[in-house]
Amino acid sequence: MQARSEWTRRRLIRAGADMFNRYGYAGATLGQIAAAAGLTKGALYFHFASKDGLADAVQEECRRMLRAVLQECADSGIPPVQTLIDMTYWLAGVANTDPVVRAGVRITTECAGRQPPAIDFHQEWSAEVRRLIGQAREAGDLSPRVRDAAGAVALLSATMCGLWTLATTPAPDAGLGRSVAELWDLLLTVLVPPGKAGLYHLRAPGASGALTGAA
Repeated sequence: MQARSEWTRRRLIRAGADMFNRYGYAGATLGQIAAAAGLTKGALYFHFASKDGLADAVQEECRRMLRAVLQECADSGIPPVQTLIDMTYWLAGVANTDPVVRAGVRITTECAGRQPPAIDFHQEWSAEVRRLIGQAREAGDLSPRVRDAAGAVALLSATMCGLWTLATTPAPDAGLGRSVAELWDLLLTVLVPPGKAGLYHLRAPGASGALTGAA
């Protein structure tokens, strides 16, 4: 019984993500979401008391996926700067293919200022960037030019937003992976000590399930 309940809940989250991604938070209705999941509205209300609750569950799933990427990097002993690079490739890879991540970012944008506040994927991303920048500094992997972590966090957060825009246009750039590599080729000249940029791999880490966006 518990396994079936969890299956139903996950089905609703995926259907909610698809509808939020397609119609936006305001435009998607609970009736549409239940129908997309092949379930009744009663089943939906059993798991989620409101559209806000379902939207938060989509955001939480989006956050879980990001944390899975970071946990895999940590388990593999990948250093902080390389983890930042891999995070960027992950986002570029799932931005146009995974409805949960797409919906999570859209909900964050459309529900800014909601009371109570919505779970915010942008803040989650920035917090993880800040944590990794701090670890890189402790490891001596940051350039002396990076005097304030806030500047590096702002730069990489802006990078995320720019990549998201490129990846989610109606006709996404087929060479986005190459663009990510070229972007990091420039960023590393600022972020890491002179002569250290060559230590990092500027390619998508797609050999791993989590790093390709698998749930």
